[in-house]
Amino acid sequence: MKAGVKLPDVTFRTRVRDESVDGPNPFRWEDKTTADYFAGKRVVLFSLPGAFTPTCSTYQLPGFENGFADFQAEGIDAIYCMSVNDSFVMNKWAESQKLRNVDVIPDGSGEFTRKMGMLVAKDNLGFGNRSWRYAAVVNNGVVEAWFEEPGLCDNHGEDPYGVSSPETVLAHLKTAKAEVAA
Repeated sequence: MKAGVKLPDVTFRTRVRDESVDGPNPFRWEDKTTADYFAGKRVVLFSLPGAFTPTCSTYQLPGFENGFADFQAEGIDAIYCMSVNDSFVMNKWAESQKLRNVDVIPDGSGEFTRKMGMLVAKDNLGFGNRSWRYAAVVNNGVVEAWFEEPGLCDNHGEDPYGVSSPETVLAHLKTAKAEVAA
């Protein structure tokens, strides 16, 4: 993946809160497409190996959540966190993280991740197929900047983190803005 590439067209199966649904689980299914998330917006998309996992829950997701205002100041309309997890898991993770600024996208079957070339086997951890960790600045559905952790491969023995961190992406946005202004 690289700058200039259009995101793949995928339909995501999401669960959204709907107060008209009776019972203890007031959610309904809602299909959302790549265009629903990315058309007409400049966003940060970051993807990670799994909801509730240590690096994702301790550093990456909270960093983007807490830095949202800084990203907005650099022209970002939304921040999306994607994982190869179903909507039930992603919604529960968002709730447990008390997210207000970052929206989660469930790539339950890994279709988007596969089409991005980022689907890897994590059988060594008992995960099955998951996303390699990356981030991207996406403008109207086209990758503007790409941040991929090194070592992309199946069953990697480590979980590299740094290239796709909120700090790295924000620094890039600030540098790019300064270069345009100069």
